[in-house]
Parts: sequence; C-alpha cells; structure tokens
Amino acid sequence: MNIAALEQAVNDLPLTYPGPGGAVAVVKDGVPIVRHGWGFANLETRQPFTTATVTPICSITKQFTCATLLSVAASPYDYDSLIAGQLPRLEGDMPITLDLANNQSGLRDYWAVSVLCGASPEGEFRPSDAVALIGLTRSLHFKPGTAYSYSNGNFRMLASAIERKAGREFGEVLTEMIIEPVGMATASFEPESGAVPGGACGYEGTLTTGWRPGVNNIHWSGDAGLCASIDDLVAWERFIYRTREDTEGLYAKLSQPTYFANGAPASYGLGLAKQSRWGREMTGHGGALRGWRLQRIWVPAERLSVDVVFNHESDSYCAAMHLLAVAMGENDQAEPSHPILAKKFEGAWIDRETGLLLDVLVDPTGTLNARYTGGGEVLSVREDGVAHGVDMTLQLGPGGVRIIRRGDAINSLAVPVIGASNNSHDIAGIYWSAELESELEVKCAGSSWFACFNGFLGSGPLMSLSRAGTDIWRLACQRSLDAPSPGEWTMQIERSVKGKVVGVTFGCWLARKIAFGKTA
Repeated sequence: MNIAALEQAVNDLPLTYPGPGGAVAVVKDGVPIVRHGWGFANLETRQPFTTATVTPICSITKQFTCATLLSVAASPYDYDSLIAGQLPRLEGDMPITLDLANNQSGLRDYWAVSVLCGASPEGEFRPSDAVALIGLTRSLHFKPGTAYSYSNGNFRMLASAIERKAGREFGEVLTEMIIEPVGMATASFEPESGAVPGGACGYEGTLTTGWRPGVNNIHWSGDAGLCASIDDLVAWERFIYRTREDTEGLYAKLSQPTYFANGAPASYGLGLAKQSRWGREMTGHGGALRGWRLQRIWVPAERLSVDVVFNHESDSYCAAMHLLAVAMGENDQAEPSHPILAKKFEGAWIDRETGLLLDVLVDPTGTLNARYTGGGEVLSVREDGVAHGVDMTLQLGPGGVRIIRRGDAINSLAVPVIGASNNSHDIAGIYWSAELESELEVKCAGSSWFACFNGFLGSGPLMSLSRAGTDIWRLACQRSLDAPSPGEWTMQIERSVKGKVVGVTFGCWLARKIAFGKTA
C-alpha cells in the first residue's frame, strides 16, 4: 500500500469536496492507517472538526438497528406480528421482518411520502406523525420479497418492534447491546435531529453561495438517530476485524448474502448495502441529513475500511470510494466510452412499469450521465453499444432503452418521451389521494406551473412543475424534511377515453405510483 499516496488523497479532500469541515479514517487490520480531521465543526463557535467530533451518522444507523434486532430475539420472525400491527390498512400481502430489514418490503419511503402529505421542509415531525403516516399505507411498490426499494420507514418500524419486544426505549437497548460492548465511547442515540451533542453543525450551500446551517426538526428512530465520531466508527471497524472469522459473529450475520424470493442475489440486507468493485465484495452504508453527508465501507478481502464524514453536502460516497481505490492501487475513473454510440441514449425516456423518467445526457468525455433513481450515475458505452455503470446497465433495443438494475430486481423498458403538447391547461385543478388522504392543487400562474399538497402534515409550499412530454411533467422537490430530497417527481396525467383529465400519478425512486383523482 502506498501510504504517501493515500495521505495525499486525504489531504486533497477539502479541495475536491469543499465545505466547512470533515473527518476521515482508513483502517487496515483493525488499525487506523490514516485518521484525519480538517476545517470547522461549527463556523459560528469556531469549533475545530476532529476525529473526536460527534456527528449524526444518519442512515449508517440502520446496520446498528439490525444488529440490535438480532440481539434481542432468537429469530427475526419473532417480530413479524409486531410489524403487521403497524400496517392496519394494508391490502394484500404483508411484509415480514426480514423484508423490512432487507429493503424488500415494497413500502414507500415515509420521508418522501411526507412531501405529498403537506410537510414543510423546516417543519416538525413527531413520533405520532410517523405512526400515522406509515399507518396510512394501503398499497406497496411490489409483492414483498420480490424486489428492492429503499425505505426509511422499514427501519423505523423495526425500531418500534424492538421496543415492544424488549419493553424498553429503542435507544436504551441499542446502547446496552451494541454501542457499549463495541466500545463506541462517545456514541449516543439522539432521536431529535435539531441539535448534535458537542455542538457540531451541518451546513447547506456552496463556496459560491456561502454556508448556512441546515435546519432539521425531525424525530427519527431506527432509520437514523445514532450520533458518533470518526473515532467511534473506528471502534466499530476494530470490532468487525476482531470478529471477522466468527461465522456466528454479529457483523458476519449482518453481512451474509441476501436473496430475493426467486433466489436471485440482492444488493442490500440487514441494514447493509452490498456491492462489488475491482473484483472485491464490499459492505457499508451512506448517511445524509440536511447539512451532512457520510459513508462507511468495509472490504473483507483486504481487511480494509473507510469512514468519511462531511458537515456539508458533498459526495461522501465518491470520496470514500476514491480513498479505497488509492489504498488498493485501483483506478476509480469511469471506463472509456464510445461518444458516437453514447449519443443514441441521449434524451428523456419514461419507464411505464415504475412510472419514472430516465434522463440521459452525454458528458464531454463521452460517458453518460443517467438520472433514474434521483442521483446521477455515470455509465460508459462499450463497442457493443451497451452502457455499463456500477449499478445500472442500459441497452438500446426495439421500442426504447432496456433498464437493468439486477440488485434492485428491475428489468424494464423505457420508451421515448413524446414531445410536449401546448394544450395542457386542463391539468389545473384539485386532486385527491384516497390512500394518503391528501389534496393536490395544480396551479398555472401566467406561463408558470406549480403544485402543492395539503394533508395531515400541513400545507406544503408551492413547487415548480415543468413539462417533460405529452401528459408527463416533472415536479421539482429539492428541499424536504429529510435529505437527500426526492429531487424530481414524475407526474403522469390520466385521461378518460374522451380525453378529459381524471387524475394524476406521482412517482419518485423512493415512492412510486401514488394516485390522485381529479375532483375540481
């Protein structure tokens, strides 16, 4: 391992990913090779950012939730009735505990759905709101166990089931069974996101706009809530290294292979994302809240892990993968791409099966930048005309673009979006979702279009609508209770045989096929 190159890569992080501050650790054989902090944890108080700075680790909490789940009961199936009790209105198949822990439940993400129930970005979200929002569920993305869909609500439900099973607060059980035995000395469970122990602050903005504190007023539990420092995460990496040969060890159980109901391998299980890069299997998880971005990754074959924390919204995943590449002597740049063949993919496509838009641009290098899951993914087009990325493959064929995401059990056809019609003023009006008990209002102000939602969480702000094609619109949502936000929702117009607007269907990667019928 080239330690000098790794140290240089770490020192370059503040330049490549500018922001108020951050910290990183690279751990080999349970020993930190690099442990480094820079910048400031709080610009107002001038508190330095060090490896001892406590931060919300956000969704990295999910693996600790699942570790607690496995520690409290003899079998995950012992929680199944406690899961069913939280979905009183669900029609059809009921997901079991492992479906939730593996993100195979089919449940829509509750933070995304909160937007459609009138939540305001800086609004409060209480435990009772979570119970009510999850309890509204009548339908799922898919039959449980058959596909993947990331849902924070899965893990909130797991935390609630753990509380019922243990007869104590989830944070108490997590601390006693996992945090203290592992030796995460400064870690604590903090379900209120508004303040971080120790005074660190997360920031929104850029070097151009300047930095402003990210405002968070949500209560979360199980899907997030653990606060810890890089030093605490190093203790977790040491624990994983110490127990790596124990097949009955906690992390061995968490990281075991996961499958869909048909036996195909899945890319997520028990709070851990699973992927293969440079011929090596990896497990880990990212984390995000307004003002915060984090990533941890473990490479068992190399006995190597990386932990990255930013108190700003730069790409912590790319930062962590770059450090891994340098540490292992690999190249993390995209493969060469055929620019002429790449042009054939450019444009907007609609996947009717998921109800989502696929937007493809060609970068100056000839690689594709495809947006389908909310964030952009880089793909390289090979001589055979197939575009390959880390998680997605695109293949041109009769009728459109074939989208293949094996880890998500998605293999669907996206067809070209037909050019937008000028005759669309009939979409203005009021719509109602019986499932969410929420109202949508579509408004035209001159040549500008907006939409807003009114539901049990309040009256949300107006959000911009723009035409993507005939009866297909994009709803911009870059600010919401959780982060990252849904981004762009795809809104599809439903018409009667006579052409009259009768409803709309909304979808984003985290929450798909939500119907609103037109009432006025």
